[in-house]
Amino acid sequence: MRVIEFREALREAMSEEMRRDPNVFLMGEEVAEYNGAYKVSKGMLAEFGAKRVIDTPIAELGFAGIGVGAAMNGLRPIVEFMTFNFSLVAIDQVINSAAKILSMSGGQYGAPIVFRGPTASAGMLSSQHSQAFENWYANCPGLKVIVPSNGYDAKGLLKSAIRDNDPVIFMESEQMYGDKMEVPEEEYLIPIGVADIKKPGSDVTIVSFGKILKVAMAAAAELEKEGISAEVIDLRTVRPIDYETVIESVKKTNRLVIVEEAWPLASISSEITFNVQKNAFDYLDAPIRRVTSADVPLPYAPTLIEASLPNVARTVKAVKEVMYR
Repeated sequence: MRVIEFREALREAMSEEMRRDPNVFLMGEEVAEYNGAYKVSKGMLAEFGAKRVIDTPIAELGFAGIGVGAAMNGLRPIVEFMTFNFSLVAIDQVINSAAKILSMSGGQYGAPIVFRGPTASAGMLSSQHSQAFENWYANCPGLKVIVPSNGYDAKGLLKSAIRDNDPVIFMESEQMYGDKMEVPEEEYLIPIGVADIKKPGSDVTIVSFGKILKVAMAAAAELEKEGISAEVIDLRTVRPIDYETVIESVKKTNRLVIVEEAWPLASISSEITFNVQKNAFDYLDAPIRRVTSADVPLPYAPTLIEASLPNVARTVKAVKEVMYR
């Protein structure tokens, strides 16, 4: 099987769907002439033309609104934000228009639209360009929120997102665009809302998603050296959340650690913690532990970034706490 980059998997997903459905188009800053800020859309302008791969002004609120209007009128836009940090400028259109229009119109209008782009930290970019907003968008009814951890999942999930009749938030990572892995050439879809067990285990469940899954997997490898078998679950989708897979794993391992990049208050890990204690309390042999970013704006200095973000050492420590070691 061929090996391709994460960005190539995203490009293939969009291109395949644009060939399949003439109503699908891509718009955003630098997606056309510049081939995308991260070269995700490289070559797409040449294939599909300027009416379907559209460069926009630096005006997220404006082009997000155009996308929502197009979706309400039968098209299927893919709106790229150069970073989800910039989506805050457009959040009124995402929340108050795209997410709510189906309900507000009594089902007369929908908004089959995908908002995609990188989220969270990506090196020394400091506070305003390093925020993880998965839990913000997941809080809003009417949206689906996908955060893939690898190219294989990203391609299958993005194709499903483009075909979905609801607005979808599709969150990537700048630090993953160059990641390589095997991705099939034949078409495949991955259903939205289904978690994936990346590593079976028996002693503790570690739940994560997005690029931070790498931390969870690395921690599991370190724990294996000490005789601790960790089951690692990749949520892949944070709205809807696949609670059943998590709960069934906890019933087996009796311990749970959740690793995510968001700030701790009202996070995805908070939501999972509530649902597990509600539905599997009697199976828990230890309190649930969370590993999140520090409750501060992300600093600029590399040493402080390392101290702020979830890492392998903090994850291993959390697992040992629930193992009483």
